[in-house]
Amino acid sequence: MESQVLVALALSLVGGLSTSLGALFVIINKAPNLNMLGLLQGFAAGLMLSISFLDLAHNALNSIGFLKGNLWFFSGVLFFALVVNFIPEPTVVPQSETDKEKKHESEDEGSGKDMMKKHRRQVFFSGIITAVGISLHNFPEGMAVFLGSIKGLRVGLNLALAIALHNIPEGVAVALPVYFATNSKWQAFKLATLSGFAEPLGVIVVAYLFPSSLNPEILEGLLGSVGGVMAFLTLHEMLPLAFDYAGQKQAVKAVFVGMAFMSASLYFLEISLPEMTL
Repeated sequence: MESQVLVALALSLVGGLSTSLGALFVIINKAPNLNMLGLLQGFAAGLMLSISFLDLAHNALNSIGFLKGNLWFFSGVLFFALVVNFIPEPTVVPQSETDKEKKHESEDEGSGKDMMKKHRRQVFFSGIITAVGISLHNFPEGMAVFLGSIKGLRVGLNLALAIALHNIPEGVAVALPVYFATNSKWQAFKLATLSGFAEPLGVIVVAYLFPSSLNPEILEGLLGSVGGVMAFLTLHEMLPLAFDYAGQKQAVKAVFVGMAFMSASLYFLEISLPEMTL
């Protein structure tokens, strides 16, 4: 069990630190390339859909039956729907809006520095709220990586890869308003990175909630629920962002490229790591 926790922690750290990569998009470039972020979201959505339907849900249906598999899957959908309902995930601030804010701020200079400071505080506060919201979203993703790692290294690796790609735009969403408000690259990078640490925290919490040996049927059901969580996250949040930033046609192409990539990785990991799966 300890080795499984360590593996899951390592994988979740990869996913969590991807928010730092998103922050780098903000502090290195003058403006984040939203088209590239949209394509990345589409690619990650393809990875997620492949994992959800062709791996996790498929295995649950085959292992515990059609009815039980569907019940577990849709329980995961309902769980994450409730999370999203109470904690809506913020999106990346478009550069055009940021430019407007800067222009508005410059126009207000004549009316005094107090207005400028107030405006910066408001933007900084929005960055804090964004970081909190994303942290709360990352927590169940860490739980998903842990449950996947219990099933086998192949499942854990695939989940960690998909979540890591998904977390890059989240890092942008945190870092962009903080950098604008504080003009501090370090503050923007630090806050985005901290929001990603909710993933390994999710691993630690769930590792000590579950017994060292789970009933195989319950494990397959939980993985089916993870499939439901991933499917809802993809269709509700990732695809709309990909459409907004990259355009519908380009985003759909990126989705199928992601699905093909994940299908290939599932195959090659299956034949190269058979002894490490449970």
